Amino acid sequence: MAEDRQDLELVNSAKGQEQHTEQDGDIGCCGYILMAFSYVLVALFFPLSLCLTIKVVQEYERAVIFRLGRVLPGGAKGPGLFFILPCIDDFKKTDMRTLTYDVPPQEILTKDSVTVAVDAVIYIRIFDATMATVNVSDAYQSTRLLAATTLRNVLGTRLMAELLTDRESIASNMKVQLDEATDPWGVKVERVEIKDVRLPIQLQRAMAAEAEASREARAKIVAAEGEQKASRALKEAADVMMESPAAIQLRYLQTLNSIAAEKNSTIIFPLPIDVMATFMKK
Repeated sequence: MAEDRQDLELVNSAKGQEQHTEQDGDIGCCGYILMAFSYVLVALFFPLSLCLTIKVVQEYERAVIFRLGRVLPGGAKGPGLFFILPCIDDFKKTDMRTLTYDVPPQEILTKDSVTVAVDAVIYIRIFDATMATVNVSDAYQSTRLLAATTLRNVLGTRLMAELLTDRESIASNMKVQLDEATDPWGVKVERVEIKDVRLPIQLQRAMAAEAEASREARAKIVAAEGEQKASRALKEAADVMMESPAAIQLRYLQTLNSIAAEKNSTIIFPLPIDVMATFMKK
């Protein structure tokens, strides 16, 4: 996928350079005269003229050269040294590094009519210096404004629950839309991340109350299920003891042993049920 993206960027860059090359027609007779005059000035003031004709751009920069207002064919120059003619050439440097931009918090009305504040961060870089210089006045600022608008448009079609749980899908959708819009500007949107979703205070309290009530309901259900299981266990134990009267006596003795271990002052000695049943018959 990364190789395909790089190939696509190279194709777009080549197309942009071809378009600008086609636009660079003949500069005319006056243009050639001015070029010849410029070369004469360079020769007359050599080597002092080298200070004006030789320029340097860094590894992460590219220079777009304009000659008499037209972009020179061959695309942007750099990195390293390049040559310009005095008086008739001008150049603009473009930073090709990836830049990070924080999208300001946007007040957004979601699809279910809930107002939330969402902020995001985007990572952008210029892949074609010529397109970024010629096609738009400020590529980075234009991308920033477009990112704020796209954020509002994308989140306005989502439910509040989706904003909280489906951030990756929202960021991916936003990246695709931004990438398509900024491609003619020579700008590549590398990544989009949703930083934070801030809910109104009243909505936070309502959600907290709803979550608390849900937890209490689940706790009551668990307690009721425990009571039901305990009742079934007691019933099964009672059925077993009814089959063997000696088991009841052993249970009495076990209870007395437990009471004696606690060293209480009151000792209860239960009478066997069989003896009580005999007196009750009389």
